[in-house]
Amino acid sequence: MPPILQSVPPVRWAPAAALRARLSPVRALLPGLLLTGALAAAAMGFAQLGWLDRHGISALTLAIVLGMVVGNTRLGQAIEPARAGVDFSRQRLLRLGIVLYGIRLTVQDMAHVGLEAVLVDALMLSSTFALALLAGVRLLRIDRDTAILIGAGSSICGAAAVMATQPVLRARAQQVAVAVATVVVFGTAGLFLYPLIYDALASLPALAMSPQQYGVFAGSTIHEVAQVVAAGRAISAQAADTAVVAKMGRVMMLAPFLLMLSAWLARGSRKGQAASAALGSGVAVPWFALGFVAVMLFHSAVALPPSWVAFVNAFDTGVLAMAMAGLGLTTHASAIRRAGVRPLAMASLLFVWLVVGGFAVNRWLMGTLG
Repeated sequence: MPPILQSVPPVRWAPAAALRARLSPVRALLPGLLLTGALAAAAMGFAQLGWLDRHGISALTLAIVLGMVVGNTRLGQAIEPARAGVDFSRQRLLRLGIVLYGIRLTVQDMAHVGLEAVLVDALMLSSTFALALLAGVRLLRIDRDTAILIGAGSSICGAAAVMATQPVLRARAQQVAVAVATVVVFGTAGLFLYPLIYDALASLPALAMSPQQYGVFAGSTIHEVAQVVAAGRAISAQAADTAVVAKMGRVMMLAPFLLMLSAWLARGSRKGQAASAALGSGVAVPWFALGFVAVMLFHSAVALPPSWVAFVNAFDTGVLAMAMAGLGLTTHASAIRRAGVRPLAMASLLFVWLVVGGFAVNRWLMGTLG
């Protein structure tokens, strides 16, 4: 080779190298995204099966169960190469799912509920969450984050509220799993119990409920949206419609709840940290809560085609199911066992309040304002 050519450095195709460098993070995420996507797809398919669909077992619940099954078996030992994508699903996709959850609501929906139902929702949310803090932290000595997560799931909208509260608290996966488990247990119990309560009270004129009253009662106290639908359908179409709208009122309160919770956490942080410092650390104002409100307001102001709304709802369910699958994959059964019976005792106390106290609040407030 001529000397002049020996001095020429080898030519490298810079654009190709740059493209490979940019695609490297994507390749790292791909195995985990495929895994959580497959589990989410399976959960969404199972949720449409007859018995599961009739009894309000949602795709989100099934996704975390499937994730825990895989994560706590020999298969779980082989998912380390997928860790980055799994973490991306349970953290980043979760926030996206909460933002898109706003498409399920409009301000107009609240107009159909009525002032009475909105007040019932607000009173049940605040009283249930206050009871969670009192009973969980002070009486049962449960760690604060677990008590808050269980309280959020019980008082607002089940697993979705637990998942939305997790990044505000920066709670561990095991704490979230314990909270979701209580929602599954007592929410499922509620969808069977509420129709029995309606039938039992039908013979007592002083306590009997109309289908609409029953719908507000169910929507303001049952944990999950899917469970509310199932409990309402067990009585009548009118009861189901009213229950869903009342439940949506609680869901709409998720964003202001998160904002108030984050402000409370920032105010109570150690060493008197200022709210601006908390904001800088990502704790004070959860941006996804603001995104939730923005999407809801946009849907209220713009008449979107029903097919678009249905598509976004289905996509959002898939995104949230992937987040739940990621959570399940990183949750170990031993950690849940170590949590003991206290979280279950706390959740059972909240469930009793939701049923008994919720019925009393509904009768009193609806009677006073009706």
